[in-house]
Amino acid sequence: MNAPDRPTVAIVGTLDTKGAEYGFLRDRLLEQDVDVLVVDVGVDEPQIAPDISRTEVAAAAGEDVAALASERDRGEATAAMGRGAAALLPRLHADGRFDAVLGAGGSGGSSIVSAGMRALPVGVPKVLVSTLASGDTRPYVGAVDITMMYSVVDIAGINSVSARILTNAAGAVAGMARATVPERQDRPVVAASMFGVTTPGVTRARERLEGLGYEVLVFHATGTGGQSMEVLADSGFLTGVLDLTTTELADDLVGGVLSAGPDRLEAAGRAGLPQVVSLGALDMVNFGPRDSVPEKFEGRNLYVHNPTVTLMRTTPEECRELGRRIGTKLSAATGPTALFIPLEGISMIAVEGQPFHDAEADRALLEGLRETLEGSVEVHELPHDINADAFADAMADRLHELIRGTR
Repeated sequence: MNAPDRPTVAIVGTLDTKGAEYGFLRDRLLEQDVDVLVVDVGVDEPQIAPDISRTEVAAAAGEDVAALASERDRGEATAAMGRGAAALLPRLHADGRFDAVLGAGGSGGSSIVSAGMRALPVGVPKVLVSTLASGDTRPYVGAVDITMMYSVVDIAGINSVSARILTNAAGAVAGMARATVPERQDRPVVAASMFGVTTPGVTRARERLEGLGYEVLVFHATGTGGQSMEVLADSGFLTGVLDLTTTELADDLVGGVLSAGPDRLEAAGRAGLPQVVSLGALDMVNFGPRDSVPEKFEGRNLYVHNPTVTLMRTTPEECRELGRRIGTKLSAATGPTALFIPLEGISMIAVEGQPFHDAEADRALLEGLRETLEGSVEVHELPHDINADAFADAMADRLHELIRGTR
C-alpha cells in the first residue's frame, strides 16, 4: 500500500536485457521517496523481479510470451509487447497503480515503452531515456506529452555517464509525479486549429470564445498539432472544436511534410462533439527549403514563405478531392456540425491580389464539397475571407450556440 501523498512511478522495460539498468533506476527512484511499480516488457527470463510480469503484458495483447520467446522473431516480439503495454498501462493507471511512468532503451525498448506511454492520457508524466532521442522522435512521441532524454551512451551497463543520465531521469520523473497543477476556474474547453496564414481569424475567434466563458486550446496545424487535437477530442477532454484550419488534409493528399494522417477531421465527429469547421489554408501544401521541393512539382505555383518553408498552391483537381474528403468526414459526424465557407479567400495569401488567389481552384473545392456533403451538416457561405472579423465572430458564435444546445 502506498504511503499517503507518496506517488508511484512505473518503470517499464525489457528486464531480460536491461535488468541492471532498471535496477539502478528503481533504486534511484526509491531514494527520491517514491514508490516503484516494475513492469517487464521483455520476453525472456527477467534479470530482476518485476511487479507486473511479461506474461501479463503479453496476455494483454492476446499473446503467449513463451511462444514469442521460442519463435526468436525480434520484430514480432517487439510489436506484440508494444501492443500489450498499450493495452495494460492505461488499465493500471486507471486503477491507481501509478502516477508517472519512466522507461529507457534503444530502438526496440523505446518502441515498446513509447507504445504504452502514447496510450496514457495527456498529463500523465512520461519520461523516456533513449538512444534515439537525438533524431526523429515523432515515431516515439506521436501526439502526446512524452519527454524524451538522449542517453548519450548506449543503455548498456552502468558507467559514469549512464549513471548521471539515468539519475537525472529518475529525479525528473519523481518531481513530475509530485507536481500539482494550480487550480483554475472551471471553464469548458474548446480546441481551435491555426496556421500562420489563418492567425488573425483564429485569434479573433479565440478572443470571442474566451469572452463567452471558454478556455481555448490553439493547435498549430503542423501535422503533430492536428494529431494532438484529435487525441484530445477522442479523450473526452473537449467541449467543442473550432476547426478553422484544415490544411493538414492537403499535405496528406499531395505529399507535403505537415500531414496529420488520413484520419484528420474525424475525432470530433466520432465523439459527437459540437464542431464548427472551415477550409483554412487548403490552398497550400508545405515543404521545407526551396531546394527540398520534389522535382515532380517543379513548374507549380511555389511561394517561399521563409528560408525553411516553401508553400505550393493546390490545383483545382486537388481541391476538388479535398472537398470530397471533407464532405465525407463531416457527413459521418455524430454530433452537431457546421461548415463555414469564406467566399473571398481561404488563407491570407489566397485573397484577390495575393500569390495563391485561384478562383478556379476555389470553385473546384466547393464542387467537391457539394458532391459528398449530406443534409446533416449546416453550411454557411459568407462573403468574407477567412481572416475577416465578421467571419471569425460568426464561427465562434455558432460554436457557442451548438455547445449550449447539447447541454
